[in-house]
Amino acid sequence: MPQGQPSVVPDDGLTTRQRRNRPLVVVHTGIGKGKSTAAFGLALRAWNQGWPIGVFQFVKSAKWKVGEERALRVLGDSGEGGSVAWHKMGEGWSWVQRDAQMDNEEKAREGWEQVKRDLAAETYQLYVLDEFAYPMHWGWVDTDEVVEVLRNRPGTQHVVVTGRNAPGKLVDFADLVTDMSKVKHPMDAGQKGQRGIEW
Repeated sequence: MPQGQPSVVPDDGLTTRQRRNRPLVVVHTGIGKGKSTAAFGLALRAWNQGWPIGVFQFVKSAKWKVGEERALRVLGDSGEGGSVAWHKMGEGWSWVQRDAQMDNEEKAREGWEQVKRDLAAETYQLYVLDEFAYPMHWGWVDTDEVVEVLRNRPGTQHVVVTGRNAPGKLVDFADLVTDMSKVKHPMDAGQKGQRGIEW
């Protein structure tokens, strides 16, 4: 198995194994395509390791059936690998018994509250907070609070946040940040999204 060699070995008192197994905060941001797709690729790896996975979609409509959702649900129900729980803001959050007309801002806050509860309970080992950069960027969810909660999360829980305009404080705090830039996209030439590529 290939193993990367770090360019720096910090004087932090940790063994190589302890440092290797530290839980990570990962951010996929930028205007390019592929932020969520990359996060779901990590979810596939986590599933293969037997990790319980929680996916929280913060912006995409509940009516939009993305291919990764179906694939990960089938894998999660297969009895092999890890379990998969999938939550969509547009469904009004399945755990909230409220009026279906909650506005998006309130739904985003409710979703973040559930993530906080799950982190405290160590419900999952991998959290995919899909499009969660947007509620922070729009001021719906406090970035300082997000960073503090992620900093103090117990156990070995990995968290992936996707979305354009990830706040600088989150980027500075994260362990791994990828900024996906756009070089070229079919939509620039007037082509709409298509099955198997966008969903």
